[in-house]
Amino acid sequence: MHVLLFLLILLAFPVLEIWILIELADNYGWALLGYLIVVAILGWRLIQDERQLVFSRVAQTMAAGGTPAKVVFGSAKNIIAGILLIIPGVVSDAFAVLLLLIPSPKPLNFEQAQETPDFEYEASYEYKREYERKTGQSSGSDVIEGEYKRED
Repeated sequence: MHVLLFLLILLAFPVLEIWILIELADNYGWALLGYLIVVAILGWRLIQDERQLVFSRVAQTMAAGGTPAKVVFGSAKNIIAGILLIIPGVVSDAFAVLLLLIPSPKPLNFEQAQETPDFEYEASYEYKREYERKTGQSSGSDVIEGEYKRED
């Protein structure tokens, strides 16, 4: 039953898009074509910009000791919105705008992550050490730094 409902919705979506496009074309004519071209270009730019930014966001989150899952999902949301903008139709554009209105999580730096009560992950040792060196604060860990040489 659920599969049938899903298929019905999946088939109704293109029919609704085409019907609305025909109605709007009757009312607005060539302006609708201009709208579709401009929105498709904006969708393409959104995908290109997000593709360039995702790697720096992931690197920043990983440098802070976090997991990049939130950043990747936020970028995937924006890429899906870009694809929906490229698809000609007003309904898909409305879904894209709704996706873009959902706020994306920002990557946490070490200071923000320590203040967050639901800090689920432990920051990397190197980043903690760099933070302690810059601020002069110690995290109170029992780690003793040193070097060793293995002799067999």
